[in-house]
Amino acid sequence: MLTDTGPLVALLDRDDMHHAACLAVAQRLPARPLLTTWPCFTEAMYLLGAVGGYTYQAELWRLYATGKLVLHDLIPSELERMITLMAQYHDTPMDLADASLIAVAESQHLREIFSLDSDFYIYRLANKSVLHIIR
Repeated sequence: MLTDTGPLVALLDRDDMHHAACLAVAQRLPARPLLTTWPCFTEAMYLLGAVGGYTYQAELWRLYATGKLVLHDLIPSELERMITLMAQYHDTPMDLADASLIAVAESQHLREIFSLDSDFYIYRLANKSVLHIIR
């Protein structure tokens, strides 16, 4: 399941207002790893460090180490697509993490995303479709 920063933070931060809802969603998802990108992982590390210090960051590393979270290595064509997307949505604005997720969704033919971000209702894939947001 393609996963944005928000759920990664909410799953690990018990004080996050979306914690319970994200746990409930995670329990309903098929038993496969969550997939995210390095920009989302970096953003989640920063946010988790701010609210819970290294303890929360270590929990994110543990998700990765146990295979419950997979980090997608962006390829050159995805990076090029991110440049285009960020220019296209400069007035939203689209951040690096969101651009990476759209680019990966397109290249990997994914049509669902675990996200709390309403901007994904605005973003369009190259074929003009939208991602189905799981929340």
